[in-house]
Amino acid sequence: MEQLIPQIVFYTFSLAMVLSAIAVITVRNPVYAALFLILAFVTCACIWMLLEAEFLAITLVLVYVGAVMVLFLFVVMMLDINMDLVQQRFARYLPVSLLVAVIMLIEMLMVVAAKNFTVELFPMPAPHPLGYSNTEALGELLYTKYLFAFEVAAVILVVAIIAAITLTLRKRPNTRHQDPSKQVQVKKEDRLRVVKVETDTEYGKHT
Repeated sequence: MEQLIPQIVFYTFSLAMVLSAIAVITVRNPVYAALFLILAFVTCACIWMLLEAEFLAITLVLVYVGAVMVLFLFVVMMLDINMDLVQQRFARYLPVSLLVAVIMLIEMLMVVAAKNFTVELFPMPAPHPLGYSNTEALGELLYTKYLFAFEVAAVILVVAIIAAITLTLRKRPNTRHQDPSKQVQVKKEDRLRVVKVETDTEYGKHT
């Protein structure tokens, strides 16, 4: 009975994740698609909790669900998406999409085959002691065995961020820009002009 409960929980979360992933690509409303994607991330985090990967589960919830998906959801809600145009493009590229989906499905079935994923090759992990820290173990592996790969990934991410900023940086000729160095060097004679205004003497005589 104790071994049956984790299997029931695993298959329940797996079914929920698969159904939510299917709903992401089938629903017509992009807001609903984003919500189903959040549900898929949460159920995936629960499966990782079953594998005692608490750090990865919390990172998935905080980074993807708490930051990326919420930002994506707000962007989708603020955009005025023409659903008729989206449906026309979907029907136009449907044959190519089905071909790519079939190829990906065949590749996944070839990789996730019964001979490649058996109980003997990937047994259920043994439970860790009470004082075990998944975060500490993961950090020890990243900064010892996989330090070079970790640093390379960090450099690639920095280069990707710089490239994204460079590609989106566009100069418009009609826009005004500030130059703080020139603003600091400005003197009062350059901006202030004293004008002597003559008074109306006739008005003063009448009064």
